[in-house]
Amino acid sequence: MEEFKITFLPEHKSVSIDKGTDLLTAALKTGIHIYNSCGGEGVCGRCKVIVKKGDYATEDSGRVADLEREKGYVLACRTTPKSDMEVLVPEESLLGDLEILTEEVKAKRLAGLYTPVEEIEEEQYSAISKVFKHGPLSTKLFLKLPKPTIDDNCGDSDRLLREIRKYHKEITIMQMGLSNIKRLPQLLRDSNWEVTVTLGNRNRTTEVVLIEPGDRSNRNFGVAIDIGTTTIVAYLVDLNSQKVLGSKASYNPQVDFGEDVISRIIFAQHEKGLEKLHHAVIDTVNTLIGSLIKEVKLTLDDVTSVILAGNTTMTHLVLKIDPTQIRKDPYIPAVNFMPVIRASEVGIKINPRGLLACLPSIGSYVGGDIVAGVLAAGMDKTKDLSLFIDLGTNGEVVFGNKEWLMACSTSAGPCFEGGGLKCGIRAMKGAIQNISIKNGSLEIGTIGNLPPKGICGSGIVDIISELLKNKIIDRSGKIKKNNICEVRDSGGLKEVVLINEKDSATANAIIIDENDIKNLIHSKGAIYTGIEVLLKETGFKKSDIKHVFIAGGLGTALNIRSAINIGLLPDLAEKNFVFLGNTSVSGAKMCLLSSEAMDKAESIANKMTYLDLSANASFMNNYSAALFLPHTDIELFPSVKKLL
Repeated sequence: MEEFKITFLPEHKSVSIDKGTDLLTAALKTGIHIYNSCGGEGVCGRCKVIVKKGDYATEDSGRVADLEREKGYVLACRTTPKSDMEVLVPEESLLGDLEILTEEVKAKRLAGLYTPVEEIEEEQYSAISKVFKHGPLSTKLFLKLPKPTIDDNCGDSDRLLREIRKYHKEITIMQMGLSNIKRLPQLLRDSNWEVTVTLGNRNRTTEVVLIEPGDRSNRNFGVAIDIGTTTIVAYLVDLNSQKVLGSKASYNPQVDFGEDVISRIIFAQHEKGLEKLHHAVIDTVNTLIGSLIKEVKLTLDDVTSVILAGNTTMTHLVLKIDPTQIRKDPYIPAVNFMPVIRASEVGIKINPRGLLACLPSIGSYVGGDIVAGVLAAGMDKTKDLSLFIDLGTNGEVVFGNKEWLMACSTSAGPCFEGGGLKCGIRAMKGAIQNISIKNGSLEIGTIGNLPPKGICGSGIVDIISELLKNKIIDRSGKIKKNNICEVRDSGGLKEVVLINEKDSATANAIIIDENDIKNLIHSKGAIYTGIEVLLKETGFKKSDIKHVFIAGGLGTALNIRSAINIGLLPDLAEKNFVFLGNTSVSGAKMCLLSSEAMDKAESIANKMTYLDLSANASFMNNYSAALFLPHTDIELFPSVKKLL
């Protein structure tokens, strides 16, 4: 097979690839992550690179403009080499540095005092206080066993289990594997009958997971992980003191194979697709764990348990379970309640006998991350009717209280994470995060106060709100001529220039056009309609809602007033809205530290009703009405009516 050397600039990273391999695949092999939201299908047009040297074959389906083509731009996913090549990856095509926000970080950022870093801090929520009995997924117990005598002649394993029951009288079922029994006689005698046992809470059974010589009861650690579609977040937790010792975050590298869960399910059906998706996320999880333990000078053997929270598709991919049926009628996942297994079974590198638990899912498109969110918000503990909204590609919504819960998932699209927009980017350094129009001029804020590269999710919400308030767009999203912003015509579409070429970090103007506005209206319409349908199905009004909990990275940076103005959120008093940050990892941490919390999570999952909006007639009727700013029925938004 003929091979060609591809060198990527400006990093000067090179790789040899077989003839017929596309440039996007080549970039991934060098560790360069190029922004693409369609899984390399040539649809999104986001993976543009510039060919500096070499011959190639390309096809772009009109996704590359004539002027760009003259400068050497091609789609990486649709370009294959005919010779050695040099390829420049422009900054706007790279996935930049990750930005994950907490309330404290948000405050610093808005004050211009924060520069994003890889690490994140544990969230402190203003939600309802939660207290669960301490009882981790795995515990360590130091034992001094009485030595056997003629009068006390029970077997070694029986002796060990007997001693454990002295300290844990509540244990009803206990088991120990053959491998531990085989090594027990020599281990007990070599350690002078003083050993530390690790006990795992494994599917209502207490398992003797590990037996170590001497007293190692003070070295027991676990990791709580949020497997998000876009990001992966990990907390290292001391299972004795219950303290979070460190936290790390990374992009989910599966974005290289598709931005949303549907794209990844489709990719999983390709040859070795499931294996690639599985290893991408597992490798990242292992990297995060390795980095966390290194910083506090632990070893992998000290980590005895891991707990994961993620949407249903992400959970399947972590476990290397085929997710195909999730997107096929009648949309049934392979598993909702996953039993506790060995972490090594899926390739997670901790103690070889360490345990892995997953928070339960509700259905195909409402997963363990939402169960964790409801747990963290305390929705299941109050009589007050509450709304929980996770703003992301799927846009999950839960409504209810301690008596009942109903959930749905709306296909909001990637707008709220910067996707699907001409100049959209993820929440990274240089992303436009907020915008206001004061005294007839634009005021723009970026993450890290750096020159702007593009618009992230919170920024697009602000922009649409400001353009609407200042009558630069009408309620249908059409752009009007004005004295504040420059309006251009591009291919029959009007666009508003937010940043001109000379002030942009990419040397390209940052604009928002009528297609972008249309995409945002469809996305916000899906979220709002999901809320409307839940209210209608349960027979309540929006005035009955006492709390609105908003989760996710966008939720932390979102301007509530702007979100109400465009019809994304219901028109309620701003004091009713509570930002919770990453509730997925917070709920996972609770379950890592408490079997009582895990039982509560399973109870939440069991009593939550999943409403499939694809089969709901009122959803489409209400959805059409929501494709207006803020809504076709302005009376639903009295504060916005007054503002306009």
